[in-house]
Amino acid sequence: MIPSTSASAPAFSPAASGADSDFAPIAIRPRHPGEIWLDGSAIFCACPDCRAPMSVRYWLMLADCWRCGTTIELTEEQERQLEQLLAAQPPRPPPQPEVPPPLIPAQQPGPNLVPEAPPTTVPSPTEDHDWSREPLLRYLLDTTPAWLVSMLVHLILFTLLALLTIKDKPQDGPFITLSAVLSRKVAEGADAVRIREVEQAKFDMPLPSKADLNNERHRNILLVAAQDALELRLDENTPNLPDLAAVKNRVGRSDGYNLALAARDPRLRAEMVTQQGGTTLTEAAVARGLRWLANHQNRDGSWSLSGFRHAADCKCSGDGHYRARSPGTALALMPFLGAGQTHLAGRYQATVSRGVRWLIDHQADDGDLRIDTTGNDAMYAHGQATIVLCEAFAMTGDEALRAPSQKAVQFIIDAQYNDGGWRYKPKPRSQQGDTSVFGWQLMALQSARSAGLAVPEETWDLADAYLDSVQHRDGALYAYQTHEKPTPAMTAEALLCRMYLGWKNDRPGLVRGASWLSEIHFPAASSPNIYYWYYATQVMHHRGGREWDEWNQRMRDILVATQETQGHLAGSWRPRGDYSDAGGRIYETALAVCTLEVYYRHLPIFRQLELQ
Repeated sequence: MIPSTSASAPAFSPAASGADSDFAPIAIRPRHPGEIWLDGSAIFCACPDCRAPMSVRYWLMLADCWRCGTTIELTEEQERQLEQLLAAQPPRPPPQPEVPPPLIPAQQPGPNLVPEAPPTTVPSPTEDHDWSREPLLRYLLDTTPAWLVSMLVHLILFTLLALLTIKDKPQDGPFITLSAVLSRKVAEGADAVRIREVEQAKFDMPLPSKADLNNERHRNILLVAAQDALELRLDENTPNLPDLAAVKNRVGRSDGYNLALAARDPRLRAEMVTQQGGTTLTEAAVARGLRWLANHQNRDGSWSLSGFRHAADCKCSGDGHYRARSPGTALALMPFLGAGQTHLAGRYQATVSRGVRWLIDHQADDGDLRIDTTGNDAMYAHGQATIVLCEAFAMTGDEALRAPSQKAVQFIIDAQYNDGGWRYKPKPRSQQGDTSVFGWQLMALQSARSAGLAVPEETWDLADAYLDSVQHRDGALYAYQTHEKPTPAMTAEALLCRMYLGWKNDRPGLVRGASWLSEIHFPAASSPNIYYWYYATQVMHHRGGREWDEWNQRMRDILVATQETQGHLAGSWRPRGDYSDAGGRIYETALAVCTLEVYYRHLPIFRQLELQ
């Protein structure tokens, strides 16, 4: 929630804010956030958080709040408004030299008293300055503005430091070290940034190819992104974490099946993102998406696809069609686990713990996690909730999750149709499965395999037979149901399932199907489909090579560019494209974050990684 602002701001004292002593105290009337005004030569705007006057640094187009510490970057509209105000100002006469004040006896202040500053006399403009009585340097220092002296001194120091070089010093890696870190606090109507001091900030993940660190605006955006990305890191002292060397060893020897989740450890984040094609901006987008999801969790630990704004007391748009909480809770928890956040460790430990507890508390005795829904979303919700429980168990080894996870898996096993598929209801008579519901159940079974839970071989064999029944062109393309035409989304989902069912990377059907997706159905911002992108991005990541590089660059750019950046919506994605309106903003955001986690969410099946 955004704290409410007062109706008016207190009187503002330039002395308290560090303004030039030439200006008298200013009585400030209530201002609207974003309003720009001038007082003499000083530029002010209203703070979006507390509405106090903020001093604008014109050469940086940044404004600082003396009361709450907020710093904002001026918008283009504010910059135009400022230029109009400055153009209307009459030129300021040059400052006149001051005569040094006479020496007076020092006064001894009493308790809680501050001695008054000695009076200053200014010569008449008509009086000539006596150059013979005062050195030139002394005169220049007295008459030059303090900010200009400070700038010149710092410029000289930075120039001297730049000339110093240290040779033969080993480099830790391809990063840029800066002297400050920015952290973001989003407020209604503004993109505000709070600045806090830390030791140093490192761009230890790749920067976008078009990033220009010499551009002040670009640099500020990247600094904020680097700080946001740090939210998901853990250090060696975080409790409930396995030995890091052992984790790296598991990643290095993983076959992509049983240890598929090993790379989620947040301590490996920078290296995994760097190796697999992510950037500072993709990881920042993940952090912002998780922050938005956490802010819209219900008090009981669940999430609602419809009506989620009530959890955060906000005006966020994008309700889904389903009022049940089980689909929203399962979807929202998936990206937290994908980022290595569990109920035992991580920045969102409490958020994940409440969500997992809600699922377990409402699970039926037979393992059913459909909970409060019986519609077409019911088996989707169960499959996704089973993924959550199995992944939480696999990542933590918490035995309290073993029985609920195994029961949920058994419910999927018992719900499988005779044709090997799954659909909206568990195993009705004379009905065939569909590839969409099928994919979520198979991914849940794969998560169970990663957690060491029991899945009969017969279940895998039947699943393989179902995919044979909906395939086209010898397994290259796939349809929603038998005798229907293939679609990109069903093809991507089915090909990912084929990989987990044992297809090799050189399988002709897999090669042709992936080429069909990347060449004919390449991602485009003009035709969004997060369901398709979610599955196809995993397919391309597992395959690797040129197709993955091209797909990844396009996919990450679209998702980063379309993430909301203003107000309470910041960090989420607006539901766009096929069926997104049914799931709404929670659905769209959850799958978008999972897609940007592809670099570490699952280890690539067909290649092993080497970590430093």
